[in-house]
Amino acid sequence: MAQPQEAKGSSNISSYDSYFKTVQARKKLPHSLQEVLTTAFAKIPVSSFPGVPGGKVVEIPADTSIGDAVKILSECNILSAPVRNPAAETSSEWRDSYLGIIDYSAIILWVLESAELAAVALSATSATAAGVGAGAVGAIGAVALGVTGPAAVAGLTAAAVGAAVAGGVAADKGMRKDAPTAADELGQDFYKTILQDEPFKSTTVRSILKSFRWAPFLPVATDSSMLSVLLLLSKYRLRNVPVIEPGQATIKNYITQSAIVHGLERCKGRDWFDCIAAKPISDLGLPFMSSDEVISVLSDDLILEAFKKMRDNQIGGLPVVEGTKKQIVGNVSIRDIRHLLLKPELFSNFRKLTVRDFMSTISTSQNIGKAVPAITCNVESTLGNVIETLASKSVHRIYVAGQEGEVVGVITLRDVISCFIYEPPNHFDDCMGSALKEMLNE
Repeated sequence: MAQPQEAKGSSNISSYDSYFKTVQARKKLPHSLQEVLTTAFAKIPVSSFPGVPGGKVVEIPADTSIGDAVKILSECNILSAPVRNPAAETSSEWRDSYLGIIDYSAIILWVLESAELAAVALSATSATAAGVGAGAVGAIGAVALGVTGPAAVAGLTAAAVGAAVAGGVAADKGMRKDAPTAADELGQDFYKTILQDEPFKSTTVRSILKSFRWAPFLPVATDSSMLSVLLLLSKYRLRNVPVIEPGQATIKNYITQSAIVHGLERCKGRDWFDCIAAKPISDLGLPFMSSDEVISVLSDDLILEAFKKMRDNQIGGLPVVEGTKKQIVGNVSIRDIRHLLLKPELFSNFRKLTVRDFMSTISTSQNIGKAVPAITCNVESTLGNVIETLASKSVHRIYVAGQEGEVVGVITLRDVISCFIYEPPNHFDDCMGSALKEMLNE
């Protein structure tokens, strides 16, 4: 088993190297200036970076229920949080104290897979379904249904089936129908069950953390350099970097891509920043991703397909396009999945809901906030304007549009950060030893 994992890990590292190599080849910022900036960031300690609002990092205990985790993320207006291990309160080792990071993407993937599994159960004959109940909870129940995958490993498959059938959620609605039809008819009853009734009510964050993990938990010490943080958030595709005190197991800060871009925006007025920010993005080689490389979704596509594209390609958002010229009409991001969890009427119809209808519904909602429309710029926009827009709109990407509104590229927070730096030879080997590759390979 070790050999396949090693191959997979090597593939991950290669993909990071490939992305950064492409960026370095395409960006036009003079290498001498990149060297100056990279050296400068290498001398800035992480401890100097501003802390999170309120001064305290929101953490979620591993034994928190999924429903309560959703409430915490929503009430704190955050997309993710570190997961703390209650059994290691006295440990001074962060590897024992923290199990990972939970975010909306992990939760919604669990919810969607559980719904699909429940639909499979409901499509069985009544005799088969009758054998799936409280006594089927556990691995035996999963095997009996022939269900495999992350949910089965996490012990959730039987829970999905048990709640849907034995719990009587929608047995009379979906029984003897094909799985897609059964899933369509699960409706709000299933949504209610998955967050409010047993056994879902008792399903904890710990149960889904590893199987549905989006990115590894990879902290840096307060005496690490900001260059390390910038590289982790750009080349190594992390969305957030926890900061810990050396010799302690407490997170002191939680640095996100958005926080970095806000930090860059506050550099306005400094000579080094202004000389770069005044340049048109085309002069800097942006966008790094061409129109052929942009992954998009049609407005008539199902919203489920949009989220699957994000999951499969490990990206945080998609432009919504129409017509043969792919004109931009909207944006769907990973943060929008919270609407499926916080707005039951959306979840009840998620298998039939189009991207257009999804955007229309959440943009008019008064209860859970409006969706962010597609933010665009053109090839003559300056880098300073792009950074200011990303910071002021609190978005993670800006689309580069042509004269007729068609997508010609996309600039992400990751790309903006990559503009300013490169990775010195053996940088992480010198400051983190083999820890980086080990955790990225997990």
